[in-house]
Amino acid sequence: MVQEGMVHDPNDPEFISAMKFLALPQEEKIKLRSQPFDAKKACWIPDPKESFIAAEIESTKDDQVTCKTGTGEVRIVKKDDVQQMNPPKYNCSDDMADLTYLNDASVLANLRDRYSRWLIYTYSGLFCVVINPYKRLPIYTMKVVLAYRGKKRTEVAPHLYAISDNAYSNMLR
Repeated sequence: MVQEGMVHDPNDPEFISAMKFLALPQEEKIKLRSQPFDAKKACWIPDPKESFIAAEIESTKDDQVTCKTGTGEVRIVKKDDVQQMNPPKYNCSDDMADLTYLNDASVLANLRDRYSRWLIYTYSGLFCVVINPYKRLPIYTMKVVLAYRGKKRTEVAPHLYAISDNAYSNMLR
């Protein structure tokens, strides 16, 4: 139960601890988004183990594309199986609806990237996507609830609390 007068304190150690699991630090965002990128060569190709892996297009002939993977392996794939890659500014995106290329490989890569950083919440347009970490995270406390209260979805990191607070506000209106 929320006590009267309780307010969100962004400097509270408990809240700061929770933020590690909700939002990417600004320095890490800058580092992620400043990676080299060639839009004409960067792509996703199918992989039997990983579903899709990043690769660079080396050449195209008819409906065959020769690609080089990050490990240096050269693969020849069908042109229809190659999916476009988003620029680094979309790495670890909070809302996948913002991706330039909304394809299977890009969605999976974004979810995988966020999950590897324990950022289990993301959006896909109106929907909140959650990947169960099978671990208790400190993101379900009253201090986190207060941080989301009365905020627009775009003002805070993805969380179920943003969706529920927005729904509650709409219901009251």
